[in-house]
Amino acid sequence: MTTPEQAPPGVDPAVPSVARMYDYYLGGKDNFAADREAAEKVIAISREVGNDLRGAARANRAFLGRAVRSLAARGCRQFLDVGAGLPTQENVHQVVLREVPDAQVVYVDNDPTVLVHARALLADNPQTSVVEGDLLDPEAIRAHRVVRERIDFDRPVTVILCAILQFVPDDEVAASIVARLCADLAPGSHLVLSHPFPGEGQDGPLSQVDGIYKRSAAGSFTLRSRDRLATLLGDAEPVPPGLAPVEVWEPGADLTPDFRVPTYLGVVARVR
Repeated sequence: MTTPEQAPPGVDPAVPSVARMYDYYLGGKDNFAADREAAEKVIAISREVGNDLRGAARANRAFLGRAVRSLAARGCRQFLDVGAGLPTQENVHQVVLREVPDAQVVYVDNDPTVLVHARALLADNPQTSVVEGDLLDPEAIRAHRVVRERIDFDRPVTVILCAILQFVPDDEVAASIVARLCADLAPGSHLVLSHPFPGEGQDGPLSQVDGIYKRSAAGSFTLRSRDRLATLLGDAEPVPPGLAPVEVWEPGADLTPDFRVPTYLGVVARVR
């Protein structure tokens, strides 16, 4: 995707998209010049504090794969991925269906580029669906006709919120989104969450990132400390190793993580 003529209807290629910027971090090609320019600025700021942003993004993607693989292996057969982003390698449905061939995966996003690419990729996959939905309206996501057809909320569900809540600046609103998506889920349900983390004592330089994202379609970018991230989980109970850097997170691991380095933090939590 390199020319304005290739933009889906309703997409202004001059306005950076967080999904396309993340695609660029991962080494993808579904992005425009405006996305690459904005992403390179974020990469440069991150480099100032010793963070390899592209490496962290790849580690975050790998964390997601390990998390959903472990849950699928433990019997979960329903996955709701909110803010799924552009398709890349080792997407949730690919990881899950290798473990549980009869699983159902529903991707939710509101970016037109994501919807076009994901629907084209998954057109012939009967166990995977893509729906348009707004993170700020969790009830509408859960009530969506396709979601209700594909997901049985009387059975365990894994709700995925990876690298998305940083675009919700208010902690109470972000926590409410988590709570509303996870409300009244069946026993055995889980939450998979990841979020950019500035590193302890490193938030000063990275605060400049917000100014870049303000010019994107998302309009904001919020870094959160470990304590602030823990509050987003509400009543969900983290499973070992708890909230940890995505580079070292492994299901059930006994870790002593180094929280000084900027990266993403990830967690899998049991929904009570």
